[in-house]
Amino acid sequence: MPDIRPFRGLRYDMAQVGALSDVVAPPYDVIDASLQDRLYDASPYNVVRLELNRDEPDDAPGRDRHSRAARFLKEWLRSGILRPESHPALYVYHQIFSIDGRECTRRAFFARLRVEPFGSGRIHPHEQTLPGPKADRLALYRATDFNLSPIFGLYPDPTSEVQNALEAGIVDRTPMEAVDHLGVIHRLWPVEHSATHSTVQKLIGPAPVFIADGHHRYETALAYRDERAAALGGLDPDDPANFCLAALVGMSDPGLIIQPTHRLVSGFPGLTAEVLAARLAGQFAVEFVGEGDEGTRSAWESIEINEDQDILGFATTADNRRITARLLTDERMDALCPEHGPEWRSLGVSVLHELVFRDLLGDLGAPSCRYVHRLDEVVAATRDPGVDLACLVPPATMDLVENIASNHEKMPPKSTYFYPKLLTGLVLNPLK
Repeated sequence: MPDIRPFRGLRYDMAQVGALSDVVAPPYDVIDASLQDRLYDASPYNVVRLELNRDEPDDAPGRDRHSRAARFLKEWLRSGILRPESHPALYVYHQIFSIDGRECTRRAFFARLRVEPFGSGRIHPHEQTLPGPKADRLALYRATDFNLSPIFGLYPDPTSEVQNALEAGIVDRTPMEAVDHLGVIHRLWPVEHSATHSTVQKLIGPAPVFIADGHHRYETALAYRDERAAALGGLDPDDPANFCLAALVGMSDPGLIIQPTHRLVSGFPGLTAEVLAARLAGQFAVEFVGEGDEGTRSAWESIEINEDQDILGFATTADNRRITARLLTDERMDALCPEHGPEWRSLGVSVLHELVFRDLLGDLGAPSCRYVHRLDEVVAATRDPGVDLACLVPPATMDLVENIASNHEKMPPKSTYFYPKLLTGLVLNPLK
């Protein structure tokens, strides 16, 4: 079973830092230079100085952004800016956000999760990872000996027993609250009652945990653990290096929403809808649905109405036309990707990358993708001269994520987007 543990997390002393909103940040992988500047300006104690410290012109080995993060962390611990919890705790975590005109609440809890190699136990990835981000995170782990941001894990809990057990202990208690740069409200309650901890551990029982987000962080935690074990000649089973910080969400939670990740493609200069349709013919039923912004919206409406993975939308910027393409047969995908299971081959993003980009358009160029999630971002991008082709893809379903991960397969990169992102800085996890 997954090993879930309470822990003495570090939290900001609000008497010293003021508003929690000023010191938290999104995960490192969604912080661009502009947002990094905003977070630096928000407070001298913003966690971005730990999570994603700035590069400086005079950086050198041993004196770089990771060593600066470690120095800030040490200073904040000494001065009491960050303080350890008085007792081990699990932490109830709510995110309140709006999407498509409705308000949603996603309920989760923070815990330590024992790390294990994929395929050896009950923890399953669902997306591929890249070596660069893992090397960067490992350097930060080594410098700080802290796990600063959580992974996002999902577990089956059809009746919300686990979350309800935790929340019975926070009735009428005032949470810590922060509002992020997108307007999402984040609330946190520590739960220190040991009997509640035992109940949660028992209820989770043999349930698997599927990693929704934070694959790079999870694999970094494994690498850090192995390094520590090698350096010390082994680790005690309860050593903090055996665990990572995780936010765990029940897979039936009403606030668990998967958004699509659309592709903005360069590398096909001059590609027109007529040429694209000719290339897709035979494998797809192609329909011209309009031009410009209205055509983009029409293509997306067709995908939404369909509620399946077998339809894609395309906007060719060379002629400002829009088409949809519905897959006619699975035979070509089966032949192209025999090493993968049928659920993986049925994914819209798999069909796009393997059948469309690699097979049908492979001789036209080498596509390079940027990724966006909202339709208005796609609409705006079709006016960008650097975008040759905008591709609308359907969102993956929770069933597909579970089935593919349970089959020990990984989805293509950027297959899912669980909105909103978890905050960094609500609670930090020491690894020593």
